[in-house]
Amino acid sequence: MKQRTNVNRKRFLKLVLTLLSVLTLAPTPQRVAQVPTANPPFSEIAPGIEYLQINRGTEPAHGPWLINLLRVDLARAELRFVRALDEAVGLETVSSLAARYAAVAGINSGYFRTSGTYRGESIGVMMINGKLLSETHNDRAAVGLIRQNSKTELLLGHLKFSGRLFIGPKIQTVNGVNRPVLANELILFTPEFHRTTLTNPNGVEAVVRQGRVTEILDLKGSSRIPADGFVVSASGSARDWIKKNVRLGSPVRLSLEIHPVDSSQQHLWKLCKTILGGGPQIIKDGKIEITNSQEKIAPAFVTDRHPRTAIAKLTSGKVLLATVDGRQPGISVGMSLPELASLLLEFGAVQAINLDGGGSTTMVVSNKIVNKPSDQAGERPVSDAILVFPRHTNR
Repeated sequence: MKQRTNVNRKRFLKLVLTLLSVLTLAPTPQRVAQVPTANPPFSEIAPGIEYLQINRGTEPAHGPWLINLLRVDLARAELRFVRALDEAVGLETVSSLAARYAAVAGINSGYFRTSGTYRGESIGVMMINGKLLSETHNDRAAVGLIRQNSKTELLLGHLKFSGRLFIGPKIQTVNGVNRPVLANELILFTPEFHRTTLTNPNGVEAVVRQGRVTEILDLKGSSRIPADGFVVSASGSARDWIKKNVRLGSPVRLSLEIHPVDSSQQHLWKLCKTILGGGPQIIKDGKIEITNSQEKIAPAFVTDRHPRTAIAKLTSGKVLLATVDGRQPGISVGMSLPELASLLLEFGAVQAINLDGGGSTTMVVSNKIVNKPSDQAGERPVSDAILVFPRHTNR
């Protein structure tokens, strides 16, 4: 009897161990991979322009998110970068810009100065139709448009600026374009900036028309910018250089150049007549690569959740414009940059950069704001926008 009891006990223990091993191997609810709900299809709102809105996620770790996407086929539609008020300073809403240019859709784009006399001045590179409105900032990521042979291609990369002013054989560095003059700097003001330089009376300004100096105004400020020339404004040691080397009638020549940090892209960027700055880069060659350190952007900007705006080039060659709303619990909490990059990869992005976000994040489709801007006052005026049009439309 005792022997049979021992045998039964061994069988029971063996059964228990077998059951435990099965339970250990069985997936718990936390380990089961959640298959995301299939996204609804894009809707074509105009030839070559598709739109999609997604509500995704229901808990803090996974949203919720209100996502708006525009997919643009550059063979059938086109992008245009535009400035608020058609000047290099000042602010205007995306909805106003879209209506004024009769665009099918649009999003906010670059970073800008939010207050003061130079409110709306771009913080980052901007070039429109070959005219440089603003220089690069910290060699940050930018997007350019190459238009040739009836084709348009999107180009993304990191850019840097170099500028020189020639007065006969003398050369002086140009520190920036259409922005406030800092200590010991020489800044160029072009007709695209504003009627005047808006400067204070602490420096010297040389007015140039048709390649020659026509006025030298010392300690006056806010010089009128001629339509057929420009104004050079200088402070400190740069002011001393202007006073020493510049005379009425002096011939003046400028060299302003935008270079890619990656020199292998030099020939491509030379073809770009339209360029817009953003940052940081978030996708390169189909993989997440966030270059905030290279672009001197704080780590918290990457990891914290904010409203976001982005532009991406897809494997198909099409362009994706994206907004994700944030700072609205229960509606949309915003995304970190890794989350944003993952979203863009989901839709086929191979290259992508982050644009200005926060309260600026706005998407307009058919003259309607389709996202929920986070500012309590509603849509925020911005410095510039990316507008979308069907090809061969009159504007």
